[in-house]
Amino acid sequence: MNEWTHKEWLKAKNTQQVTAYYLFAPMCGTCQVASKMLDVVTELLPDLPIGKANLNYVQEVAELYQVESVPCLLISQGGKVTDKIYAFHSVPYLYGKLKTVDEYSRP
Repeated sequence: MNEWTHKEWLKAKNTQQVTAYYLFAPMCGTCQVASKMLDVVTELLPDLPIGKANLNYVQEVAELYQVESVPCLLISQGGKVTDKIYAFHSVPYLYGKLKTVDEYSRP
């Protein structure tokens, strides 16, 4: 999972059918667990563009998408944010959520 700036997120969101943007805070323990879960998911879904960002450096994203807390996973389809996930539950939950969105968007 690569670090994305707000500009890189916008480019991916507007050029890819499906993308995900993981927002975290470095001192957040829950975020550290969520990061590890997403690392596994990115290995399982290598073609799905997933980026991450320290929310302290992309505060405009928090305002624009009304992010309420971290960790937060923004999922976009067709250039629009369609889902915000705050409760990461488990690797199978995240995998299922992203796999379903990815498969649904393919022709």
